[in-house]
Amino acid sequence: MSVQQQIAAYIDSQPEPKRAELLELHQHILQALPKSKLWFLDGKDDKGKIVSNPNIGYGSYSIKYTDGTTREFYQIGFSANTTGISVYIMGIEDKKYLINTYGKKIGQGKCDRLLHKVQNAERYQYRYT
Repeated sequence: MSVQQQIAAYIDSQPEPKRAELLELHQHILQALPKSKLWFLDGKDDKGKIVSNPNIGYGSYSIKYTDGTTREFYQIGFSANTTGISVYIMGIEDKKYLINTYGKKIGQGKCDRLLHKVQNAERYQYRYT
């Protein structure tokens, strides 16, 4: 199954209204980043054990670990969770940028240096510059 097919199957497997919110977010990101690499991570480790929620990712980012090794990963991603949608943004140098810039605008939910949990996507307007 292709990455696009895995993404479509994952989004289709979600209950409404989360399915519609995930699809809308996916379409907005594709519109903003039409040539970005697509990722689908099923949330399972090498042994098939579930270790996270499945993730949809876009773009490419090189993660550098403290031991000097690097790993390619997506730069922007999201996943469904029990309370809403988690949005991941990698590679922001200022770890407080998201909180300081958007913390009051995004309202309910949890926002930290890499993650924002969205409880109701309809509340947000998506703008890309």
